Amino acid sequence: MDGMNIQWYPGHMTKTRRMIAQQLRHMDAVCEILDARIPIASRNPDMEELTADKPRLIVLNRVDLADPAATRRWRDYFQRRGCAVLEANAKAGQGVRQFPAAVRELLADKLAAYAQRGQAGRMVRVMILGIPNVGKSTFINQVSRRKTAKTEDRPGVTRTKQWVPVDQSLEVMDTPGMLWPKFEDPRVGFCLACTGAVRDEVMDLEELASRLIAYLGRRYPQALAERYRIQPEPEESGYDLLTRAGRKRGFVVRGGETDTERMARVLLDEFRDGRLGRFTLELPEELDHE
Repeated sequence: MDGMNIQWYPGHMTKTRRMIAQQLRHMDAVCEILDARIPIASRNPDMEELTADKPRLIVLNRVDLADPAATRRWRDYFQRRGCAVLEANAKAGQGVRQFPAAVRELLADKLAAYAQRGQAGRMVRVMILGIPNVGKSTFINQVSRRKTAKTEDRPGVTRTKQWVPVDQSLEVMDTPGMLWPKFEDPRVGFCLACTGAVRDEVMDLEELASRLIAYLGRRYPQALAERYRIQPEPEESGYDLLTRAGRKRGFVVRGGETDTERMARVLLDEFRDGRLGRFTLELPEELDHE
């Protein structure tokens, strides 16, 4: 897949990384919130090394927007690597009630050891990690049944750590969403931009939408036929597809030109909110080491 070169690393993220490293020693486990449509692209590679010695729960969030068959493959992928996996749609509350049980199952041996030492009921602490705009704060609010973590539909809202009680013996630490200094794989930049993890203001939206519609034309042509009444042709460029979709929508400006910028915004909006369908932009078998 063609990629996008994006560099975006606000200064507060350096401070966040330091804070996470300091707090990890107090944690029983780590929970990573990933976007089910882009599980690898939405996973900060720095966190793998930073949290390597901690039991890990992977939450595949936004499964309602992802290709169900692909989600099953990703679940198997992470389970093979020793992670517990929870599928969730935090916005609707799906999957969040299983979080306490999933944590305790993950830590069963540790909790049994606590009980043998007479420490049954000891507080379990879990650090919640996730890049900006992956739904982390929404997940925490659902799990804790309160409006504690600030949520907003734009990247980088949570700026400080905060403790959130889940029940009498489980609490989670919310942390600021943290990207990494440079996306070495340009495909990662493409995936993050499509899902809104990188602000649209720093993007060429027509280029992004052209690449997205080209990918959908290859992998999910039926969705384009149903939504925009276009059938992708072999070797047709993404920009050509975007132009044809725009004309079908009636986005024509004076002089007969297609308003591809408007169509780009519509495509991205409909992709992000699920009106276009359920899609996954990367698969386990596409990874280099698979």
